[in-house]
Amino acid sequence: MKEIEGKVVVITGANSGIGEATARLLAERGAKVVLGARGSDRLKALADHIAASGGEVAYIQTDVKRREDLSNLVRLAIERYGKLDVLINNAGVAPISLLDELRVEDWEEMIDINLKGVLYGIAAALPIFRRQGFGHFVNVISTAGIQINPTMAVYAGTKNAVRTITEGLRQEAGEKLRVTGISPGFVHTHLADSMTNPEVKSQIVGQMDKLAIPPVAIARAIAFAIEQPADTDVNEIVIRPTAQV
Repeated sequence: MKEIEGKVVVITGANSGIGEATARLLAERGAKVVLGARGSDRLKALADHIAASGGEVAYIQTDVKRREDLSNLVRLAIERYGKLDVLINNAGVAPISLLDELRVEDWEEMIDINLKGVLYGIAAALPIFRRQGFGHFVNVISTAGIQINPTMAVYAGTKNAVRTITEGLRQEAGEKLRVTGISPGFVHTHLADSMTNPEVKSQIVGQMDKLAIPPVAIARAIAFAIEQPADTDVNEIVIRPTAQV
């Protein structure tokens, strides 16, 4: 926990699910969390809760499809706390469907948020990490990119693109920066809310009800990676429910 205390951590997609659980856990362990998400009401409620519990928190409405929003989020961390230790690229959507349905707008949404949003986060934080001489990227990926299933082709494609970028970033990072990819399996989140196909959504929600683990399980894995000493880089964590094949 000492390795987390005092660290400044930016989290995207922070107003629910894995992002919210991670914000709560890291704040409890003494991190200064800087939160970004599209839903401003839930974001404010979370920030108020963390502040009322004695944590240090800042937040700003953030749409990761907009590069400027990521720049503003990172800038808030620097202006408020003077440094940036960790960027958690967590925001994601999953409007999955069969390719035959030609839901091209859904494909574009996944590319814009799941993939380009991560790249915008990297673009915002990497120059700061280089100037500081330290920093840690944590990219939330998915086991959907490890085991490919019908309806998930584009979603898994965006996640595997992030997996590739994460590994490339790790190799380019040098000895002063750290890079971690976290691949969750079924987790109780609001990700199904972004699904536009009612039948697929019903199937996924049913699987979640049977298999899913709570978001805090992923938050603990993220905390584990962050709390390692500066010379130790946890590169990849895959975390599934024990019942998930």
